[in-house]
Amino acid sequence: MCLQPNTRLLPGLLLIAFTAGCALTEPVARPDLDLPAQWAEAAGASTATAPVNDTWWQGFGSATLDGLVAEALAAAPDLRIQAERVVQAELALRQADASLFPALDLSAGSSTRNVDNNEANTSSLSLGARYELDLWGRIAAGVDASRAGLAATRFDHDAARLSMGASVATTWFQTLALQERLEIARHNLTIAEGVLRVVQARYDNGAASALELSQQRTTVLNQRQAIEPLEVQLRQTRSALAILLGRNPQADFPTEERLAALQVPGVDAGLPSALLLRRPDLAASEARLAAAAANIAAARAALLPGISLSAGAGVGSPALLSLADTTRTLSISASVLQSIFDGGRLRADVDLQRSRQRELLETHRRAILVALKEVEDALADATRDANQEAAQREILSEAERSLRLAELRYREGADGLLTVLLAQRTLFTAQDQLAQLRLARLTDAVNLYKALGGGWSRPAR
Repeated sequence: MCLQPNTRLLPGLLLIAFTAGCALTEPVARPDLDLPAQWAEAAGASTATAPVNDTWWQGFGSATLDGLVAEALAAAPDLRIQAERVVQAELALRQADASLFPALDLSAGSSTRNVDNNEANTSSLSLGARYELDLWGRIAAGVDASRAGLAATRFDHDAARLSMGASVATTWFQTLALQERLEIARHNLTIAEGVLRVVQARYDNGAASALELSQQRTTVLNQRQAIEPLEVQLRQTRSALAILLGRNPQADFPTEERLAALQVPGVDAGLPSALLLRRPDLAASEARLAAAAANIAAARAALLPGISLSAGAGVGSPALLSLADTTRTLSISASVLQSIFDGGRLRADVDLQRSRQRELLETHRRAILVALKEVEDALADATRDANQEAAQREILSEAERSLRLAELRYREGADGLLTVLLAQRTLFTAQDQLAQLRLARLTDAVNLYKALGGGWSRPAR
């Protein structure tokens, strides 16, 4: 028997399809913030006008650093993890997109039954289609949420790349600073041992006391003791750098580069209002606000009736594994589903999504404020440490001169050993402080690059 479809259903179905544009929408919430017109620390900051670009690390003039950052961006485990999250978000969007299309099912079967020695054979082939009309935009809102989630994940990946470059640069500078501080400690040990030989000779000749000899020996022992912690710290910093790059922790690195040879680039901070467009982490936070708005729209649409269409066609035959002498069927149906009572579950979901939106809004507001503070702090640190380094160079020059004079006067018997000991400590401290201030200036520049977004710009849609 052949069943004909009820053609009176078609006008109603077409009317439903044409009214499917009445989708619910939800505006994207954004925080209301008064951004400053300029940076408070801009007056004392560098007057550089060079804009920040996406290869900012090249401004330090270190070929080794260029290679390390390139290696990290290509092979760092943390970035590969983040890249897989982007892939997962892309697949989630593909799944959401699939909900906009009809679902088709094809089935075929053949069976035989024997009842009281009467054998009955059947064969069938059927094709079914199901489609939910997105009358209120619930499915489309889910797609929009997935699309915004993908954008946020991509921005997170960009932020991870920026953070990775900054971490590699900072760790490399720490490595160079520790190497230099270790060399300074060893050099000062050599100086202390040289003075000890002078004191020993004077003691042997009766020109120095046992106290003076003991004091200088104590100085030598203290200098030796200062070396081991620096050696351990250097090894740990190198292993941390190796982990960032995805290398074995025992990997070696070049040692010929000098901290003083690196340039401290000037950075143009631009205007605070431009910061919102220059940082990938803020872009990711904004994308999550867009996803939250879409989730609210989907939750609101779920409160309204749902309409689904289905159609089926099939052929059947009384023969086993054969479709000869078939019977054909065709069916079209439409159904409306409206939740009458669910204990408030759907309404609670709307409230839940709104609460999450408010949470993300405050999170985004806080992220903007933190970003502004990071730039201000980086500008202030750069200015302060530049001034401190200049003053420390003068201190070092005087400390070197004082030690030379103290040693000369001690040899001539004009001053006691205490003067030499104080001059040694002053010189060692000045050299070590200068190395740490140079490291601080380089780190300040990295922090400012990172706070300004590292030359990132939002990709064109």
